Amino acid sequence: MKILVLNGPNLNMLGIREPDIYGKSTYADLCRLIREHCDSKGICVTFKQSNHEGDLVDYIQQAYFEKVDGIVINPGAYTHTSVALLDALKAVCIPTVEVHISDVDSRENFRQISYVSKIAVKTIKGHGFDGYIEAIDHLYSDRVYN
Repeated sequence: MKILVLNGPNLNMLGIREPDIYGKSTYADLCRLIREHCDSKGICVTFKQSNHEGDLVDYIQQAYFEKVDGIVINPGAYTHTSVALLDALKAVCIPTVEVHISDVDSRENFRQISYVSKIAVKTIKGHGFDGYIEAIDHLYSDRVYN
């Protein structure tokens, strides 16, 4: 199984950016946690992060041609604004789980809107880094049992 873990703007700043919301662990810590989990399940995982919307669209499209089985995406602020990400995910038809480290539902009103959730098979909010593990497990179990 091949999974793409895709992170949007400012997630490269984990550990620095608003540690009271996102914690003190870094992006490297997140990738290490995910890699160890995937290795234990025999899942091939690729990480991509960009602060640029077009790059994220390109990564989604590449996933189609690379025969990726599932996408775990934290679109960051693009969650609330990007029809382009929604359209790219619709185009590739790859099962996608949306993840948010914080509980976006308890934050500012504008964070209540998610374009990605309109295509995601599941959305996980407020579970910290463990949300990524839950997302991977969801994609893995869906693949194994279907």
